[in-house]
Amino acid sequence: MAKLQDIGDRITDRLRPWSRSAEFWVRAADIYTSYKVCQLRAGFVKDEEEREAMWEQQHELGAQKMYSLCSELGGLFLKAAQILGKPDLAPMAWVKRLVTLCDKAPATPIDVVRDVVEKQFGKSFDDIFECFDVEPVGSASIAQVHRARLRLSKTDVAVKVQHPGAEKLMMVDIRNMQALALFLQKYDINFDLYSATKEMEKQICYEFDFVREAKAMERIWEFLRVTNKKPPVIVPRVIPEMVSREVLVMEFIEGTPIMNLGNEMAKRGIDPGVLKPSQKNTVLLKCRKILTDLTLAYGQMILKDALLDYGQVKAMPDDLRLAYANLVIAMADDDFLRTKESFREIGIETWSIADNELEELFQLSLRMFDTRLPPGVTTMSPFAEDSSLNKIGVQSFPEELFSVLRTIQLLRGLTVGMGLRFSCAQQWKPIAEEALLKSGRLKDARSRRAQRSFVRRLFWRDNGNQET
Repeated sequence: MAKLQDIGDRITDRLRPWSRSAEFWVRAADIYTSYKVCQLRAGFVKDEEEREAMWEQQHELGAQKMYSLCSELGGLFLKAAQILGKPDLAPMAWVKRLVTLCDKAPATPIDVVRDVVEKQFGKSFDDIFECFDVEPVGSASIAQVHRARLRLSKTDVAVKVQHPGAEKLMMVDIRNMQALALFLQKYDINFDLYSATKEMEKQICYEFDFVREAKAMERIWEFLRVTNKKPPVIVPRVIPEMVSREVLVMEFIEGTPIMNLGNEMAKRGIDPGVLKPSQKNTVLLKCRKILTDLTLAYGQMILKDALLDYGQVKAMPDDLRLAYANLVIAMADDDFLRTKESFREIGIETWSIADNELEELFQLSLRMFDTRLPPGVTTMSPFAEDSSLNKIGVQSFPEELFSVLRTIQLLRGLTVGMGLRFSCAQQWKPIAEEALLKSGRLKDARSRRAQRSFVRRLFWRDNGNQET
């Protein structure tokens, strides 16, 4: 019986990728077909309000189907839910459903967690930890995190443990997503989605190496400490000799997930809608300070250190970093021509059917690489109906830049969620100028103006922000 059970388990393991792929394609085809049918039906409806009602109903239906796909299949699709669950990338019905899946992956049982930790560190679980919370603080697609206390040092730590078998399933998922991306960019979306999935494949492989992640954390911690008198964000310190490919132990830092700020304010009885003007201004100022500090940290990492994040750590080549710095300045200055030149330098290849190509290209750059929103606008997806992508197609997009694109979408989601108007390009402009100056890329009058501006900013920073 034991041999038969073992044979059955092996057959199940071999068939699982095939059954998973089949389930994905059945569900994806259902969602895609329902939207194409709605598009066809809406084309025969002249009344705008009736068309909008049809699409709202379709988005509600699509959101439910997408939620079921992501929650039931898990793995890479939970990551997709995290990306799509932002107000600037998907219909609001999708956002409301998918945002609930963040850190909601099924948890690995505690006995399996114990086995993984003991195998990775070669020590008894009870010899390592004085106490260990059975319920994880959060569980995502790749790993889950537990709060614990080390036995020897009595230090409270966060223990990040990989889900066994998750990497193999994610490789199956990414192949299916790449095939879907090729189909969509051929028939529906004028954007190089395939390159995005290829970059995602690289990042997934990196994310399963916690030794690499720990080194990136330490490098970013040191970079932010040296670059700023007071670092804008806190990076958890890694516990020495407690890092392996599948387990990462770091200091535990109390805090509130930034995406949960609204809920946390509600718990504390803070309702911006009923606050006095002075109280509301105080809340908005604190929100802006949080957003500014986070954006500053990302800007410094992208434009100065060329290293972004540490879970999905990405190092950009210097030539791409400097080309992107040029684009940041172009967006901050509303310079249409410089934007086009920057796109070419970065390696973004486009085709256009627009009469006002320069303006549409500039608007596309804002949708992709800036957090600012036009007056009265709360969402600005690159794939919306009024997007410049309908007039300018992106044939080729550098894979290394998708991490930056993802960061911009994160920051814009926070901007919208906090009810603020904010331009990361304008905040990053001085950092971009500094990067180009150091490389000798700013020349003549532009270089001299930027140099004077840079020197003045350094003087203000070091002399109490007082100009002489």
